[in-house]
Amino acid sequence: MKHGEPLGWQAELDLHFACRGEGTVLARRRHSGPLAVQKPLYPEGEAVCHVIVLHPPAGIAGGDALDIGIEVGEGAQALLTTPGAGKWYRSDGRRASQDIEIKVSPGGTAEWLPQETIVFDGARAAMRTRIELAAGARYFGWEILCLGRSASGERFARGSLRLATRIVREGRLLWAEQGALEGGSPWLDSPAGFAGCTVSATLLAAGAPSEAALIAACREVGTVEGARCGVTALPDLVVARWLGDSGEAARDWLEGLWRHLRPAFVGREAQRPRIWNT
Repeated sequence: MKHGEPLGWQAELDLHFACRGEGTVLARRRHSGPLAVQKPLYPEGEAVCHVIVLHPPAGIAGGDALDIGIEVGEGAQALLTTPGAGKWYRSDGRRASQDIEIKVSPGGTAEWLPQETIVFDGARAAMRTRIELAAGARYFGWEILCLGRSASGERFARGSLRLATRIVREGRLLWAEQGALEGGSPWLDSPAGFAGCTVSATLLAAGAPSEAALIAACREVGTVEGARCGVTALPDLVVARWLGDSGEAARDWLEGLWRHLRPAFVGREAQRPRIWNT
């Protein structure tokens, strides 16, 4: 960075969910910079605390750094989402970053279900997510990645995107994935890569055994014509992938899987956050 160049937004959000009797409360929330949460919501009753993570600038620009820490205490259940699509703007040359760390104590459950992430042409972005699970803890999360603003004909022709996700349970690595996407790379059109598609989605559900019948039901969830999708069961982990050209279709497919998987992984029927309807 050149001397005197502005740093961009530096924002932090620290949340702790705790079990109180039969319910879950947001016991701690601290923030600095443009990251915050709305008041806790309880559409499923007091057992599960829903919160909406807000980033008031509405987009992430070069030089911005977002740091989100989430702790779910023993026996607590928390569901977090976002009010709309996240946007990573074209960079002036500086990289922007988002770091998410989720720690779940024994018997706790964390669901991280953000809406779409749109990476503009020319963005330089780094997204890192780390999940730490104690014994008996469970995690359910997804990511919907849209390269370019396809509705306006924009492609991801310039810029770069770095991705890294790790899930550790009781000190044992369950999942580690990292990637580097360069704007305009031949890999984006390669059959071994994005195959010319503009939207990809990944779902990870960790911490509960998956019965063969449950995985079979997930594989029956339909999607739009031309999209590619698959569901894989690993030890203590279910992985699902979607590839196509519609962020809305990707989310519909993920929600279909969530309706099947949530009762097994969380012990509750899927309760769609109301913010998704706005």
